[in-house]
This record gives sequence, structure tokens and C-alpha cells, in this order.
Amino acid sequence: MDKQIIATDGAPAAVGPYSQAVRVGDFVFTAGQLGLVPGTKEFAGPDIEAQTRQALENLRAVLEAAGSGLARVVKTTVFLQDIGEFGRMNAVYAEFFGENPPARSAVEVAALPLGGRIEIEAVAVAG
Repeated sequence: MDKQIIATDGAPAAVGPYSQAVRVGDFVFTAGQLGLVPGTKEFAGPDIEAQTRQALENLRAVLEAAGSGLARVVKTTVFLQDIGEFGRMNAVYAEFFGENPPARSAVEVAALPLGGRIEIEAVAVAG
């Protein structure tokens, strides 16, 4: 199968040698999305809620550019700078994935790029 590189101005540009997403057949694999406002190097806010909301909006934009969407996500991985913020992140996450949410893993990491509090990646179905 051919792989299609996905890029959109609706989400922050890659900050390294990677793609925002790759589509292979009917599957979309996204890079991790931080809570950065597209077109800037600024976080949507200093708190976990603002950064979670923006990370998910960025994820939505990448998925839509690939012919998919949040409703078609089958798996996410959430990287948290502080697992103590899990509950606050989860409240925002539930706004985006209310009914029939995807499978999910959530882990605490030592640090995230640019000092972010959260990064979220996804696997989705397209087509």
C-alpha cells in the first residue's frame, strides 16, 4: 500500500523530521499533538485544560486533512508531564470523546517538547 503524507495549516507544523500524519490505506497514524496554537510557538494557555483542548483541536485538524475525524479514532496515547493532572485532562478529553470513546493509554513522561504539559497521538480509520 502507498503511504500518503498529511500536512495542514490547521495544526502546528512539524518541529522536526516527521509528518503531522501518515495515511496508509484506510488508517491514519498521527504524530503527537501539543497544545500549541497553529501558526505560533505559543501554548493555548499554561494549564492542562487549555493545552488539552488545543491538542485535541490540532488532532481534529490533522485527522480531517487525512479524510478522517475524531469520531473515527480507534486508539489514542496521551503523554502527560504530570500524571497528577490526569483527572483535569480527562474532563476535557471527555468533551471530545464522549460516547463510544477510543481505546486509550495515558502515561507520565519526564518532559515534553517545548515544555508542554500534554501531547496526544491517535490512530484512526479514514475513507
